Amino acid sequence: MLTFSEKINIIEENFPQLTRKDISLGRINYHLEESNRDKKIVVQHLHPNGNGFVYAGYLPRGEKNEKGMVNIREYSGDELINIIQKAMDYLLEDKGDSEAGSFPSEPEKENWIGGADHEKLLLVHEDELWNIYAGLNLEAAFESYKEAHDYLVEEGFQKI
Repeated sequence: MLTFSEKINIIEENFPQLTRKDISLGRINYHLEESNRDKKIVVQHLHPNGNGFVYAGYLPRGEKNEKGMVNIREYSGDELINIIQKAMDYLLEDKGDSEAGSFPSEPEKENWIGGADHEKLLLVHEDELWNIYAGLNLEAAFESYKEAHDYLVEEGFQKI
């Protein structure tokens, strides 16, 4: 495991475009001010005990926590550089190109049906999120069309 100082050195030597922000309890955040998304924090709560998190909004839901972060406590130097670079690439990409190549055209709305009761769901692109509604109730929200699509397929729904 890298020490706190080693992690700071790796981040600051390899990513000069990140802005260091010292926060409470001796922890440090690193922000990407030029982010093309609402999210600007790339490294969050880097702690003197070696713990910390890196934003990984591009990863599937099961590989990150509910805030879109991955714990980097046990990461090697190369792993740390790799995940921070991917986070920055994701935050810097043009939002219109976020899923380029995965799905050639992303609709603004789609109707889906599935389950034993043939439940109908509506997938809607709103405010940079892909929201799934059952009637008027919000059932789930995803950062990309691909995540929402894959979730619906995994749950046994089909586009109609």
